[in-house]
This record gives sequence, C-alpha cells and structure tokens, in this order.
Amino acid sequence: MKTLKDFNFKGKKVLLRADINSDVAERTEKILMSERIKEASKTIIELKKQKAKIVVIAHQGNPGKEDFLPLKQHAKFLNKFVKIKFIDDIIGEKAIESINNLKNGEAILLDNLRFLEEELDIKKIPNRILEILAPIFDIYINDAFSVCHREHSSIVLLPKAIKEKGAGLLLEKEINSLKKISIKNCLYILGGAKPEENIKLLKGKKVLACGLFGQLCLVATGKNLGYQNEFLKKAVLIKGNYDDFLKKLKEKLVNVEIPVDFAVNFNNKRKEFDLKDFPLNYEIEDIGKKTIKKYSEEIKKANAIYMKGPAGNASEKQYSKGTYKILKTVSKCRGFSLIGGGHLSDAIAAFKIPIKKFGHVSLSGGALLNYIAGEKLPGLEALEK
Repeated sequence: MKTLKDFNFKGKKVLLRADINSDVAERTEKILMSERIKEASKTIIELKKQKAKIVVIAHQGNPGKEDFLPLKQHAKFLNKFVKIKFIDDIIGEKAIESINNLKNGEAILLDNLRFLEEELDIKKIPNRILEILAPIFDIYINDAFSVCHREHSSIVLLPKAIKEKGAGLLLEKEINSLKKISIKNCLYILGGAKPEENIKLLKGKKVLACGLFGQLCLVATGKNLGYQNEFLKKAVLIKGNYDDFLKKLKEKLVNVEIPVDFAVNFNNKRKEFDLKDFPLNYEIEDIGKKTIKKYSEEIKKANAIYMKGPAGNASEKQYSKGTYKILKTVSKCRGFSLIGGGHLSDAIAAFKIPIKKFGHVSLSGGALLNYIAGEKLPGLEALEK
C-alpha cells in the first residue's frame, strides 16, 4: 500500500477521503469539536506543503438521523488548524468550478457525501460520484480508516477508478499501530449503539457490556426496562428484524457481564436506580455506581483490554461518570489497552486523561472491531489492488 511519501503531489488534483464525522450537541444541530477533525487536518497540511490541489470529501451522520448535517461547521473547525474553504455542493456545477479553479496548495471541503444516494448504494446506476468526480483527479488518498469496513462509493469505487491511490497519515498510523497489537485472551468492554458490530466479538471471551449495547443485552434476556425498551427499538441501528436480533444476541451472552444499575434522566437530573427497580418511565443515560465498581474490579485483573464505545451519554457532563471512571481505570491497567472509536477519543480529551496512559487510542470504532474480529476491510483491499 502506498503512502504520502510515495507520491509527487505538486500541481496534482488530489481527492482526499477524510473522516470528520463528529458528535452533535443533544437536541441541537451544533457539531462538537472532535479529535477526528484535528487528526484529519494533519494530512491536509502535509498535502498543502507539497503544493497539491486538495479536495476533501467526507460525511456526517446517516440519512434520517438527527446528526445528518452539512459540513459547513466542520470547515470552521478545520480552519482552526488549516486553511480550507467549504463548498456547499458535491457534484454540481459549483463544486466542479471550485475544483477546477484550485491553485497549488489550496484546499476545499465538499458537502456531506451521504447526501447522495450513490455513496451508500454502490450498485445504484448511474453512479454520479464515480462518473463526475473520478475523471477529474490524479490521485486518491484514503485517510478514513474508521469507514474502511464500509462498502461505500468513496471507499471502494473511487480508488479503483482513479489511477494513483494511497493512504493518508492517519490511516497509515492506524495500520502501523494495529500491526503491533496482540490482544489474545483480553477483556472486551463493549458499549455504543451499534450492537451488530459488537456481537461479532461475543465468542466466549470475558465481556463487560455497557452503553446501549448493555441495555440490549438485558432486553435480550427478557428484562423490561420500561421506556427504554421502546427507545431502543427506535434508536439502535439494526439491519433486519429487531426481535430476531434479540434472539441471536441472547444465544451469544456466554461470559458477558451486564449492568446491575443505571443512571436515568430524572427531570433533567441524574438519578440512579438498581436493575430491580425497573421497568421505569425514564430514559437511561449511563451505568450506575454499582456497575462501575463491578466493572472496575474486572478491569484491574485484566492482562489486556479492548474498549469500544462509551458507557453512557458521555457528551453530557452529568451522564459521563461511567465512561470517565472506566477509562480512568483502564488507563491504570497493568496490561495493554486498545481504545477504539471517535466517541472515546473525544472523551479522553475532554476528561484530560493523558493519551500515553493507553496502549493505542484509535479514532475508529466499527472498522477496528472488524479488524480485530479477523475480517477483511474493503477500504484497505481497494488501496492494495
């Protein structure tokens, strides 16, 4: 796989697939500053130094979700680190004109790729992303390891259509770090809202389940959480039938520890309840102190740890206790620790836990998990062919 050092970028039009997907402040459309944005700027800076004509493509959220937003705010955050102009277009006349007018060392950011159906559906014909963008560029650079497990147009089709292709600084860093990692017989701490990813790792190893995933594990065992049962049906991304998934999850819960208490939104304040107190008509926001203590004891005994996803709604201070306490305990663990996902890297920065306290902090969630599960990543394969 080629990296930046393998190219002469001067005067070349470079299509850079970055990942600047970020959290959104609750009940708003305000993008929060993320480590992904900061890290993405490094490859842009390097390409500008080498006098490339840089066009950055990226995504934010998913169709139908509250975080499905334009990238204008991201451009403002990027400009804290590197000069870049936002273009509120992707494949239209405005975008094409802006690309053609680029001078050496200039960079633009096009709008949310997922506004186009072709990004998520690579079988859609005609594929305007491929037909319009690919012929314009000399070099394709993928710096978005976190979506390399996705078969999206910008990840698997564009690198095949553009003659020269390679990895950006962040993607190169992630791969080199993972090559050094051995996490056999490690403890898994699995949170977040994407249970289909987590279920791949339920193969009998010790697992601490938290976040929405932990709640789903409880529901799969037949526990009625009340309001949260209905919330999970709407909020969690599951392909196929929800009930069928719960049956499959129930069969996989060997050696999986589940929460014994939760913190809920009680009139906009944190209040903790034991599991026996449920069902309740409140939204669950975090694990409680008993679960934190229980999980912390397991973490202290672990020889190696892989943590994916927050334990709760870590973006809200009053509900970040579980995530903070677990990360703090992991940072003191005697064994190797691998932290995955943009949410956790943002939390580490917000909590001001020294990043050197962890073995490796990845900005990727699903892609990292698939890598650990031994699956091939389409995005990496596209760069190697």
